[in-house]
Amino acid sequence: MITGKTIVLTGCNSGIGLEVLKLILKGDNRILCVDKNVDVLKSYESDSLHILQKDVSSKEAVDEVFEVAEEKLGHIDIFFANAGYAYYEEINYIDWDRVAAIFETNVFSPIYSYQKYIKHLDGRKGVYAITVSAIGTMAMPGFTLYSSSKFAMHGFQQGIRFETPDNLQLTCIYPVATNTNFFKTANEAEYRWPFPVQQPDVVARKAVKGIEKGKKRVSPSGLFVFSQQLMKFLPFVRTLYWALENRKFKEFRQNTAQTKPEIKEEITVE
Repeated sequence: MITGKTIVLTGCNSGIGLEVLKLILKGDNRILCVDKNVDVLKSYESDSLHILQKDVSSKEAVDEVFEVAEEKLGHIDIFFANAGYAYYEEINYIDWDRVAAIFETNVFSPIYSYQKYIKHLDGRKGVYAITVSAIGTMAMPGFTLYSSSKFAMHGFQQGIRFETPDNLQLTCIYPVATNTNFFKTANEAEYRWPFPVQQPDVVARKAVKGIEKGKKRVSPSGLFVFSQQLMKFLPFVRTLYWALENRKFKEFRQNTAQTKPEIKEEITVE
């Protein structure tokens, strides 16, 4: 059990983050919870749990997270960068802002937070945890932008380990698809989720245990770990898996194309 720590946890109003919160609340911890939605978090608010309603996708927002954390907690023993979101879609559009938005939350924010945290520690011991995702090691049909952002984080953690100071523990979590609103909100239309799917409490329990034990990497799904090794020696297994997942994506594209409203030409009268 993690206890006696000061903790910043982002993206914790639902899903994995909320389950992590439930676990660390069992210890004698002081916590700052950060999320752009806080309706669920409000029921947990107490003298030891502070809530900051904030979208962490900008430099200014991350700066404020650290300012509030230092005010409420004094110092930060554990910073868990869990905030992130996905799109499930076909990239058949031109939209710079849509691409930028997902990278600002999923990539820029945790990297900038890492920089801020190193400075905040000033030589003290600390833990920086990131939810990277299994999709950061193997892209999935329909999740191209999300996969790209998580591949970026996988590359970041791989490279930054050569630079991480001795006082910092870097723990990266690689969950597979998790049964939360995270995937439910990736697209308003119904779609079949990637296989396998885990429950968020299982992921949270293994993530917290990994942080407590000082692990560098946590892969909550044993099936995914096994399949990665299998695919390494039998590449056709990966090809077959991708074919099955791509079939789901083709069904989604067909169904969404059929349900799209007819676009009528607008006549402007001047």
